[in-house]
Amino acid sequence: MLTFSLAVFFLFITPGPGVLSAAGVGSAYGYRKGVRYFIGLFIGTNLVSLAVISGLAAIMLSNPALRMFFLFASGAYLFYLAARIAFSGSTIAFSKAPAAPGVLSGILLQVINPKAYAVNTTFFSGFAFWPESLPIETLIKLAIMNAFWVPIHIAWFAAGVTVRRLNLDPRTQFIINIVMALSMLAVVALAALAPQ
Repeated sequence: MLTFSLAVFFLFITPGPGVLSAAGVGSAYGYRKGVRYFIGLFIGTNLVSLAVISGLAAIMLSNPALRMFFLFASGAYLFYLAARIAFSGSTIAFSKAPAAPGVLSGILLQVINPKAYAVNTTFFSGFAFWPESLPIETLIKLAIMNAFWVPIHIAWFAAGVTVRRLNLDPRTQFIINIVMALSMLAVVALAALAPQ
C-alpha cells in the first residue's frame, strides 16, 4: 500500500493537463470563478477512474481510431482552454474576455485527458496489495487517490490564485497567463509525440 501511495503522489504531483489547468484557471480567474472548474476536475477524474475500473475505458481505447479521436479532442480542448487562460483579463484577440471555465469544462478536460486514463490504468491494473478482495482493494485505492488528488490540485490551484492576488500589473499577469497556457500546450505536444 505504501508503494501504491508513493506512486500516486509522484504521478499526481507531476505537471499534466489537470494540475496545469487548475493553476492556470486560478491565476487567470481567481478563487471564486475558478472553484467551479476545480469541482469539475474532481468529478471528471473520478469518472475516469470508474471508466477504468469498469473496463469501459479498455474497450473504448482498444480501438485505434477512437484513441486517436481522444488524443485530437483533448489536444483541441486543451488548446481552447489555454487560449481562454492566456487571454483572460485581456482585450487581445477578444472583444470581451472569455468567461471562466465551469464545472462542465473541468469534467470534459478529465474525460478526454489521455494522461488520466494512463495513470488510472496503471493504478488499478498494478500495485496489488489486498489479494483477498479486489473490491476492497479498489475502494482503498480510490480513497488513497482522492486523498492525494485533492490537496495536490488545491495546492496548484492556490498557487495560481496567489499569483493573481499579487495584483501584478496587467502586462506581467498577461505574461504569466501566456506561460501557463504554453505549459498546457507543451503537455499536448508531449502526448502527441509519445508512442501510441
